[in-house]
Amino acid sequence: MTKELVIQDVMVKPVTIAKSAKVTEALDKMLDEGIDPLIATHNNSVTGTVSRQAIARKLGSKQNSGIAPTAIHVSSVVDEDFTSIYPDESINVLVPLLQCYKMVVVYDADHRLIGQVSAGDLLKKVQPDGTPEAVMEVAVTIEADERVVHLRRRMLDDNITRFVVTENDRIVGIVTETDVAIAMRKFREAVTGRHQDHRIRNLLVKDIMSSPVISIERGAKVSEIVDLMLRKNISSMPVAEKGKLVGMVTRQSLVNAL
Repeated sequence: MTKELVIQDVMVKPVTIAKSAKVTEALDKMLDEGIDPLIATHNNSVTGTVSRQAIARKLGSKQNSGIAPTAIHVSSVVDEDFTSIYPDESINVLVPLLQCYKMVVVYDADHRLIGQVSAGDLLKKVQPDGTPEAVMEVAVTIEADERVVHLRRRMLDDNITRFVVTENDRIVGIVTETDVAIAMRKFREAVTGRHQDHRIRNLLVKDIMSSPVISIERGAKVSEIVDLMLRKNISSMPVAEKGKLVGMVTRQSLVNAL
């Protein structure tokens, strides 16, 4: 790894959301900025981070079915477990941090928030060597006709954040916590409380998945994978060989391979 680079060389402007804001505002900001998570603040101090996954879980909870999404505050989904770093530190310290956290907060010497670093920011400067096999993780699949309630249960029970959607052994889509968060928000806003339980059970994975899917061939170079992910601002791509799914490359798996 290049020792000359320091945190200041890879950090970007911090994107924040007030702890008192609505989760719908946070979700809109994440989608507009193409970022996940956001830094949550209160009285100009960092209190934690808020992720799409946390919002998806909150909006999908039956306990909150009677509450409008616009009535749920960021404070209820803030993860207070975050880590920080200083701008003059070597980027070598980033790898173990980003293997545990989606984002690292950057403070100046006076403990003022001045930046943030995510996996994508690091990968713009440093990339792992080798072939897709060296950076792949196991791809978890789900059928297009599976119910969203079952998808959510698998996400919660097994802490899975993304599935490759298949139909007749073909890759037809991908579904992530982002898709679930967007779908649950639209659903909660459109369907009244007494009808939600019945309607949500009829919601299928193919109704909320992202399609078509950008995939990569097994023989591709890692540099090509990283470049495509950064250009398209996507966090994961299925890896295929002769049309058959063989794995998944994510920003996290790329950082884990460094």
